[in-house]
Amino acid sequence: MPWLARKYAMTGWRLGYGIWPAGLVDAAIRMAVNSYSCVNAAAQYAGIAALAGPQAPVDEMVASFEVRRRLAVEHLNAIPGLSCVMPGGAFYAFPNITGTGLSAKELERALLERAGVATIAGSSFGSHGEGYLRVSYANSRANIRRPWRGSGTFSRSFEPERSAALRVLRPVGVLPAFPLIV
Repeated sequence: MPWLARKYAMTGWRLGYGIWPAGLVDAAIRMAVNSYSCVNAAAQYAGIAALAGPQAPVDEMVASFEVRRRLAVEHLNAIPGLSCVMPGGAFYAFPNITGTGLSAKELERALLERAGVATIAGSSFGSHGEGYLRVSYANSRANIRRPWRGSGTFSRSFEPERSAALRVLRPVGVLPAFPLIV
């Protein structure tokens, strides 16, 4: 089911369409009714304009995201403890973080609190996501490159310290910050 969100940068509009065999239409409607029913008129007209309008700007945007995707993965793979395969679509990378020795939630929290970098722990998507982070490369190339020019650092290794009510992460190593928002 092609959604307009990614191709036309209409994320959150919940607008899409589907082409289904006649025997599956009723099931598809039941499955998707809560995802995109009752779409407001403005969003519907915007979707029509996106589909009917010039596609050259869309092609430019897709090309720009391809450059950002390659750049983000290159930089993620340069960070000790991380391993990232090239994403096939969207604008998220899902690096394996098991080499850091931290859980996904620990690294998510530490990145946010110590480096101001918002990510989403892979475990937020289910138990099979543990050991991964979702990182967006929907940002400028300059912001994706910035930490590798020495503008930011982040702790890679942490020694857990336990207190009665709070777990404190104490930095003992350095990792470049990745300034991407999910």
